[in-house]
Amino acid sequence: MARNMSETLPILVVPHPILRARAKPVTAADDAAVRELAQKMLATMYKAPGIGLAAPQVGVGLRLIVVDVAPKEAPAPMVMVNPEIVAQSSELATREEGCLSLPGQYAEVTRPARVLVRYQALDGSRQQIEAEGLLSACLQHEIDHLNGVLFVDHLSPLRRNMILRRLAKEQRAKAREATAP
Repeated sequence: MARNMSETLPILVVPHPILRARAKPVTAADDAAVRELAQKMLATMYKAPGIGLAAPQVGVGLRLIVVDVAPKEAPAPMVMVNPEIVAQSSELATREEGCLSLPGQYAEVTRPARVLVRYQALDGSRQQIEAEGLLSACLQHEIDHLNGVLFVDHLSPLRRNMILRRLAKEQRAKAREATAP
């Protein structure tokens, strides 16, 4: 799958309500739409640029994520339909996270160091992947989106409110700039 081969989609920004809603499972009836959506999501993620994107972030309430933590020179996109974490390590890891739906906002987030994720590939086959490091954090972050959870929800209330207030202020300033003569 080549980068930027299809059209991109607008990325929703907090506080859009779909970002807090639980996404619905993808069914066989969604098959054709999901294939097209996955391509657009990959193009959107690469253009942003980001390493993961969940369908709710582009306004679609389905359990679909795309991820690519590989270097730009060697893309390795993954499309996961109905992903679920079926096991996680008790060992924790902390790393800085950001989110395309909270542009410019970053914080240290602690999550399980390793996860086992079960999902369906676009061809309908059942798959699973054991992940650690950046891929583990990215998968957990994107699966959180499917459950209406944002990375700031893993922070203290004080830190979360600081980030959300700063984002709201930046979004207001951007809106003012866009309407300025």
